[in-house]
Amino acid sequence: MKFRTLIFFSTFFLSSLSAQSAPNILFIAIDDMNDWTGFLGGHPQAQTPNMDSLAKEGVNFTNAHCSAPGCSPSRNALLYGIEPFNSGLYPFYEHEIHQDLHQKYTSLPRLLKENSYKTYGSGKIHHGPKDDSREWTDYYEPKNFKRLYAKGSGYQVGKSHKSSFRPTISPYEQHLDHQFVDYGIDILSQKHDKPFFLAVGIVKPHLPFNAPKTFFDALPEVIIAPEILNDDLKDVPKEAKDFLKTRDDRQFKKDKAWEDVRRAYLACISWADYNVGRLIKALEDSEYANNTIIVLWSDHGYHMGEKNTFRKFTLWEESTRVPFIIKDLRPNSNLMSANCTQAVSLINIYKTIADFANIKTPKYVDGVSLIPQLQNVEEKILYPTISSWGRGNYSVRSDDWRYTRYHDGTEELYFHKTDPNEWKNLAQNPEYKNQKLELKKHLPQTEQQVIEDYIAPWSLQGADKARLLKKKKSS
Repeated sequence: MKFRTLIFFSTFFLSSLSAQSAPNILFIAIDDMNDWTGFLGGHPQAQTPNMDSLAKEGVNFTNAHCSAPGCSPSRNALLYGIEPFNSGLYPFYEHEIHQDLHQKYTSLPRLLKENSYKTYGSGKIHHGPKDDSREWTDYYEPKNFKRLYAKGSGYQVGKSHKSSFRPTISPYEQHLDHQFVDYGIDILSQKHDKPFFLAVGIVKPHLPFNAPKTFFDALPEVIIAPEILNDDLKDVPKEAKDFLKTRDDRQFKKDKAWEDVRRAYLACISWADYNVGRLIKALEDSEYANNTIIVLWSDHGYHMGEKNTFRKFTLWEESTRVPFIIKDLRPNSNLMSANCTQAVSLINIYKTIADFANIKTPKYVDGVSLIPQLQNVEEKILYPTISSWGRGNYSVRSDDWRYTRYHDGTEELYFHKTDPNEWKNLAQNPEYKNQKLELKKHLPQTEQQVIEDYIAPWSLQGADKARLLKKKKSS
């Protein structure tokens, strides 16, 4: 009897030790943040000291790109681990689709929860429901407060709530992102007997570009505009022009408001950085500082007037390039502190986190684990970096090149070493025929048909746009 008891307690101890040794994951998702950060150098006036420090101490993927330049398809790809051309999830979808998706796929939080992790969430992680018990041990429900604005400051298009670019004077604690991070700080202060996956979704700089006045006031008096070429669109295909949100650009030019818009965007980025800093400090001060891995990413980039457009939804650099940092706080970690300049897709996050947790991924999952690159940033990434926006529209990003082919066969080709703004389309230049052919090899060889249920029609692009819009109108 004593021998059996000893076996029982030994087995219990070893299983507990194994559970405790699995790393915690702090998963920081930021909405709509492009490269206007200090650590990516996208804008000289960006104020992001907390993320800059994280990038310096971890691996900063300086050439990272989303799977799709829109919240819903980007997050679906990352969280279910499957490219849009392999899932058919090209556009935006209503929340109800996630019930169907859970029948086909295993989301990242669900994978971790089913493998002994406690999973906690706040803010925007999925572009959809946040209370699914298959995924989450607990999910924070924020409080809503009426926002107060500094009178006579900022810019607003009419009375539009979404097209607002104004400093707020509400207490920090009443802002959503502050609440979301407060929840994360609370989770970090608790005792956990199992490893945890803590996902904190920071909403800013998503529209409306409203943030506390402090962060507006900290910016210089004059905001520098990005480099813009007036006739930039003369050599791009018709399909590319169809993506553009030119009405915003015309409105801002008419109102002479672009500087106000850019100031508000930078202020929102600084506000996001402030909250990232609060969360990281709480982790560093907690008992979990020596057994946690931080993964920070943004779902897609953002145009701020380049190519005469605003928002995202294009296959150009401004829309696909994103912040992406991984830092391992474990003292015995052999991960580097360095910049990785290779082109890398966010699709690889799923397998990377699963690899850290020593969990086998479902067979359908795309991408590769980035742990080899975290140990040596020169290690070649053996998975192409592809962004999709509508079936048939794909952009391949290599270390130095971008090649885009649209569903009608039209093309773009840019050489980033001499043309970082993607101003000169080289696709029709015979001198670059071989380079184009090499990049073409990475295009999807097969593509799934678009999933037609639950679609948000405004987001349709590519080979299915005309057909599905006609079907919607006739139904």
